[in-house]
Amino acid sequence: MQPGTYKKLEIKRFPARAQRETAEGKYWRAFKAPVVEQQNGPVTNIDFMQTAPFHVAATSSTRVLMYDTNTLKMKKQFTRFKDIAYAGCFRCDGKLLAAGGESQMVQVFDVEHKTVLRQLKGHTGAVRAVQFSSNKVSVASGSDDATMRLWDVATGSETARLEGHADYVRAIAGSPAGEEIWATGGYDHSCRVWDVRSSQCVMQFDHGAPIEDLAWFPSAGLLATAGGPMVCVWDVLSGRRLHRLTNHQKTVMCVRVVADIGPPTQGEYQGQTAATRMFTGSLDGHLKVYDCDKFKVTHVSKYPGPITSMGIAPDCSTLAVGTANGMLSIRKRAKPRAKLGIDADGKSLVTRGRRNKEPRMQTGTYKYFMRGQSTKAGVGDFKVAAQRKANLAQFDRKLRSFRLGEALDAALSTHMPEVIVSVVEELIQRGGLQSAISGRHAESLVPILDFLIKYVTEPRYSQLLVGVTECMLDVYGSVIGQSQKVDKKLQILQERILVEARLHRELLMLQGSLEPILTAAMD
Repeated sequence: MQPGTYKKLEIKRFPARAQRETAEGKYWRAFKAPVVEQQNGPVTNIDFMQTAPFHVAATSSTRVLMYDTNTLKMKKQFTRFKDIAYAGCFRCDGKLLAAGGESQMVQVFDVEHKTVLRQLKGHTGAVRAVQFSSNKVSVASGSDDATMRLWDVATGSETARLEGHADYVRAIAGSPAGEEIWATGGYDHSCRVWDVRSSQCVMQFDHGAPIEDLAWFPSAGLLATAGGPMVCVWDVLSGRRLHRLTNHQKTVMCVRVVADIGPPTQGEYQGQTAATRMFTGSLDGHLKVYDCDKFKVTHVSKYPGPITSMGIAPDCSTLAVGTANGMLSIRKRAKPRAKLGIDADGKSLVTRGRRNKEPRMQTGTYKYFMRGQSTKAGVGDFKVAAQRKANLAQFDRKLRSFRLGEALDAALSTHMPEVIVSVVEELIQRGGLQSAISGRHAESLVPILDFLIKYVTEPRYSQLLVGVTECMLDVYGSVIGQSQKVDKKLQILQERILVEARLHRELLMLQGSLEPILTAAMD
């Protein structure tokens, strides 16, 4: 820099605030604002179609409603129910939909034409759980008659009856390992694993509370049970409980385990891998996301009602939540995350041993015209400094001409606290803060007071701004009372400082109360 050249004011960079939002929180914040649909009754079940376009079925009152996940609008209604419907679910190919109900039977619908194909009768209680088998030809149902039954969709006949529960069966789930293994959960606090080939219970777990929902992990080696204010994770191979999660205050009504969802992590493909997550919804209105490595809560969402059901689309782009007060909330991710090794357009992220040649530069193009502009000078090259006019901000121009009051006004007009604080520090270093504040009328004092009111209690700026406040009171203390607007701002500033001082005193008292307890706990 040549002698006599003005050096631009360097804006002070403050340390980053404490991390309040995790990567998980940023991931879920990328979902758009929810589209809320009010239903006639509690939304008792949500199920997504397993094939594109991943429509969602929501069961409420005496109907099952299908929503388009692209438009987030209702597409079809299945209303052939004489009483309350339960557990509407799609077959894996999306062509059939089955649902139970208070009418003690399972109805199978053709999704395209909404016609009833089968009415599977045999239960003696309300059918509260329904799920298609992975073989596409069977459908399972759990009922308040304490049984689970398997039905042949083609013939409508019962192929297996699993008896053993002493109370209502409210949850069923087929194992990802094969169509022969099923898990059931009942209000007798027990979760049972069945082999339908022999209709025998091969394993039993005591959850400790009435079970509302079940979920297998993708490996089929772990099983999650939800009921009461807790979720238990079981090792199916050894039969022991691995974790007991008590993060909810009320009954957990639904649990889901989803693979490859959440924020990207470092892996084989840079930024393209994600771990398995477990989701729980409770009557306390909280939807919680767990990292399945350590089973710690990584994200929490609050809903305006008791959560009774939830579902996530297979492509992890849509989240649907149902509540007891009839609210169906559907949130869609703004930009779907790319799958492993594949970008959003379906192209591979890994080259197949073939180097991509740089395209030849075409004459007459902008790139050809700008060639060499970014080339760095060599070791022995002589560098000619470019004579460029300094682009100074308004407050820099005022500081250069020693118009300190106008420099402070220019900084205040930016409404950027970092800039204003940097200018104030420069004024203090020059010994001109009092000069910049003095000689002002009421209208020019208001912006300074507004800034002090907003940021004087901010920890990053408070030490500096308390000094500015004292300087202002020293200058204008003798003329207080001449302007109602200024007096009102000063009163607000005083109240803010008094409230902050009271909070500090209360925190010090709390710290003094906790120290003996913490000391005793450590001894």
